[in-house]
Amino acid sequence: MAVEEHRWPCAQCGAQLRYAPGQTSLTCDHCGHVQAIPADVPKARSRALQELDLAKGLRDDLPGRDMVEVRTTSCPNCGAQVEITGATHATQCPFCATPVVLDTGTQRHIKPQALVPFALTEGEARKAMIAWMGGLWFAPGTLLEYARKGRAMNGVYVPFWTFDADTASRYSGERGEYYYETRTVTVRVNGKMETRQEQVRHTRWYPARGGVARVFDDVLVMASTSLPARLGNELTPWNLGDLVPYTPDYLAGFQAEGYTVPLSDGHAQARDRMSDIIRSDVRRDIGGDEQRIHSVDTDWSDETFKHILLPVWMAAYKYNGKSYRFLVNGQTGEVQGERPWSIWKIAFAVIVVATLALAALYLSDPEATGLPVPDWLD
Repeated sequence: MAVEEHRWPCAQCGAQLRYAPGQTSLTCDHCGHVQAIPADVPKARSRALQELDLAKGLRDDLPGRDMVEVRTTSCPNCGAQVEITGATHATQCPFCATPVVLDTGTQRHIKPQALVPFALTEGEARKAMIAWMGGLWFAPGTLLEYARKGRAMNGVYVPFWTFDADTASRYSGERGEYYYETRTVTVRVNGKMETRQEQVRHTRWYPARGGVARVFDDVLVMASTSLPARLGNELTPWNLGDLVPYTPDYLAGFQAEGYTVPLSDGHAQARDRMSDIIRSDVRRDIGGDEQRIHSVDTDWSDETFKHILLPVWMAAYKYNGKSYRFLVNGQTGEVQGERPWSIWKIAFAVIVVATLALAALYLSDPEATGLPVPDWLD
């Protein structure tokens, strides 16, 4: 299988074209020439958005049309698998800005079937990030300054898996129903003992058995280990209705990461999430005031998957020798980040709070502070 190489020379000046976010065209920064990306052919679009058989994917038995040989390079710092396009032989890791050089080998990957194109420009993503940073308490003063004047953000297509499944589950458990009993208690009120009656709640348990069914569609799992899972998974929501068939034209001027979470691991994560939802369905089906689940036996069928790419703008900020990453959803503008704390701002806030507390105590009970009491407070 030949390695796919892609170049996007401008028809007018020969410079490299880049994808224009929010549009369906490539533009030349050198001469301004605009070149349209070919429109989707309905048959090709249907094929591209079609689910793949999960069992075949797990056996590494997919047809050749669903596989691709790619040139990748591993970042020596964070381990990201950065895909190399065109004649590039050296680049910079978009996740940690470490210089990387193209590996000599290639890797056989499941081909991305679809992607969500970038909708936000770099400027719009930076504006969203600055607005988010502006709401951070006790952040270093240099943080916003960096965001405004720092190096350009990196636009990266991050790999994701999506999983579908039909499920039918049988369960056993118990349904708890509350009932109340009245008891007499003696309590002290204003120094005197009083007798009162109070309601005491108890739970009566009944055996419960039954079944629930649910169809899962596009359960999303990030296929990258280069980003903190919390940040990547919280860049939601994604509108997967904007998926378009994969074409390298949308990658022009951007970078793409190869997946580092194998299909089998992604499937295990998806099943865990589906199982949590199924247990919630079981609790609702049991009913009552409380539920105990003893067992859930699930039949999984019609399991399929897709490999897709989603757009993320990234920036890194270094503070006190440590790197902090910020991510912007390239479709919606949702921002997630690792934030630094300013020790000086926190210390100042503590001093201010302590001073105000001492002042309040001094005004209410001067002698309790041990400070001299002026005559006018006597």
